[in-house]
Amino acid sequence: MNLNQVTLPVRDLPASNSFYRKLGFTQIVDAPHYARFECPDGHGTFSLLVEDGAFTNGAVIYFEHAKLEDWVNELIAKGIQFDQLPAEQSYLWTEAVLRDPSGNKIKLYRAGEHRRFPPWRVEIRD
Repeated sequence: MNLNQVTLPVRDLPASNSFYRKLGFTQIVDAPHYARFECPDGHGTFSLLVEDGAFTNGAVIYFEHAKLEDWVNELIAKGIQFDQLPAEQSYLWTEAVLRDPSGNKIKLYRAGEHRRFPPWRVEIRD
């Protein structure tokens, strides 16, 4: 089993499409109320779906990059605003925080081996 994608609600699809392409993702579906993007590395995808009604998205979307600080600096040069610049976290990740045009929270991070193998890792199965 593998996670295929996450779909984010958005208010303004053209603005959101532009934002995610600016982050470096490739848009692979372009429909009036739906867009899908491919990550530059690996096979991960995510999508955007226009939500006409009010919504609150409590999910946080994470995108990992080995050269996080370089990526953040490139995005700042493109006009992307951050709520938090890269900072080391107690759980051994370095994270930067920003929001897309619809307010969805995004964390750009670098975790390396700690993403899957932190010192406190457990393996519980039924």
